[in-house]
Amino acid sequence: MSSKEDILSKYRANIRERYDMPDLSDIQAVTYAEPLVQFVKTCEAVGGQAIEVDQGRDINALIRELFPDAKEIASNLPEITIATRNPDTVGNAQELNGTDVGIIRGMFGVAENGCIWIPQTMKEKAVMFISEHLVILLPKSQIVNNMHEAYRRIATHDAKSGVEQFDTYGYGTFISGPSKTADIAQVLVMGAQAARSATVLLLPE
Repeated sequence: MSSKEDILSKYRANIRERYDMPDLSDIQAVTYAEPLVQFVKTCEAVGGQAIEVDQGRDINALIRELFPDAKEIASNLPEITIATRNPDTVGNAQELNGTDVGIIRGMFGVAENGCIWIPQTMKEKAVMFISEHLVILLPKSQIVNNMHEAYRRIATHDAKSGVEQFDTYGYGTFISGPSKTADIAQVLVMGAQAARSATVLLLPE
């Protein structure tokens, strides 16, 4: 038994009264007439930006336009040809230090809070957090209204591929905007723990 299971088993053994889980079927979660429009607004509200990409637009050229001074670009996505680092082939996560732009793929976005569900599809997930600027590719058709819908989707299989939403790495995370904190003197600091900026590129199908 692992130390985690050992601790949990001790907690379970000392539960004196148990309660049923609450019924969540009557919760009326927020919905939007135009989830995509709301998602774009919310991304801006949390400090990021979401850009709708026209059909046929060169993604690599667009990223270069957005980050003209970037020297180190990390991605394992096959369509990203400007990458100088690959999180699948680096020796360890430390080799991603100094990454100017990290480019990853999101599975779906949430209009309610601007979150994007990103399962780990690269060997070194540090690219999601160590990059100075984060670019997330997201199909604009893949926007849900709220977190209730989001968690239901995570709990099921992906309809197109038939694989688990966590892929083979067993890890996934929601990212909403750039890293930020105002813990010290109530001064908002961007990039405190992760990326200083987050750009969502909303791609056509």
